[in-house]
Amino acid sequence: MDSALQLIIDRVQAAAASGTPLRIRGGGSKDFYGQTPQGEVLDVTPLAGITSYEPTELVVTVRAGTPLAELEALLAERGQCLPFEPPRFGPGATVGGMVAAGLSGPARASVGAVRDYVLGATLLNGKGELLTFGGQVMKNVAGYDVSRLMAGAMGTLGLLTELSLKVLPVAPAEATLKFGMSQSEALAKLNRWGGQPLPLNASCWVDDAGAPTLYLRLRGAIAAVEAACKTLGGERQDQAAAAPDWTLCRDQQLPWFLERGERDLWRLSVPQTAPVLDLPEPPLVEWHGAQRWVRAAAGEAQRLRHAAAAVGGSATLFIAGGARPEMAEGRFDPLKPPLDRIHRQLKKEFDPAGIFNRGRLYPDF
Repeated sequence: MDSALQLIIDRVQAAAASGTPLRIRGGGSKDFYGQTPQGEVLDVTPLAGITSYEPTELVVTVRAGTPLAELEALLAERGQCLPFEPPRFGPGATVGGMVAAGLSGPARASVGAVRDYVLGATLLNGKGELLTFGGQVMKNVAGYDVSRLMAGAMGTLGLLTELSLKVLPVAPAEATLKFGMSQSEALAKLNRWGGQPLPLNASCWVDDAGAPTLYLRLRGAIAAVEAACKTLGGERQDQAAAAPDWTLCRDQQLPWFLERGERDLWRLSVPQTAPVLDLPEPPLVEWHGAQRWVRAAAGEAQRLRHAAAAVGGSATLFIAGGARPEMAEGRFDPLKPPLDRIHRQLKKEFDPAGIFNRGRLYPDF
């Protein structure tokens, strides 16, 4: 065991003994997400480095504090990638933060979420015990798939130290098509196209400077992409210009996001087939209709939660605007009693003293 890991283990064990809350932090690129972080900062960036990489096996094992950009650069050298396109939100984003936040980029609806690519994880529980779950192959789990449970847990169940991830080859062909159409037209077409054998990879509908526009990205075999372009029509975009725009979409750097001002940014997760919702203004729609970003003034929480719940979805205050960093009722939709009980029992098992990222997911635990 190296000195960096031993120091962190000692710190966790001391915190558990004293009941001192710890705020797990990598690059800090997602400090805005979830409830306001509490406790003493526990820096995991010393836990960095690629432990092993087997390109022919499509698996990489990496320490949690490794910069995400470093991992993506290594994969790109071998023509491989993290297909779920994890958002960075800043140059300091780490692999551990990527998994803990559980966020995925534009391709998520077509290729799966970050949790679908987690093969194994090593973590410290709230007692300072080093535990390993899963491994380096897809079918290796007996019992509970704890490694994937860590995706989206926001560090509340344990401190990730190392992760094994499935990677994929970069698609041989890619094209972006542009369509001028309303939100309702875009949703209808995306639903129809989704039932056809088309290499759909990502979509983004936005009111682009007063012009409602759908951008559709295709990825796959060269023949499949070219055939789809002919079938779907639309205006084919220059790929050298389109590719950076999808990166900006992933990291919320498109003008639509930057023009938010003092308003809140809400994330509505709904079924892809959900119709146009009653919202303060037209959203930016991703994931073929399943993810809808909404800019809204303070005080719109009830309206947005109701709109999402009415179609079987949920609403999250992703970024609080202005000088209002917190909400008494929480950033995330309240859990229903059965799920709340499961969350609390898991927290009790993994972190009995409640020292890890206290209140990060829900205000009271």
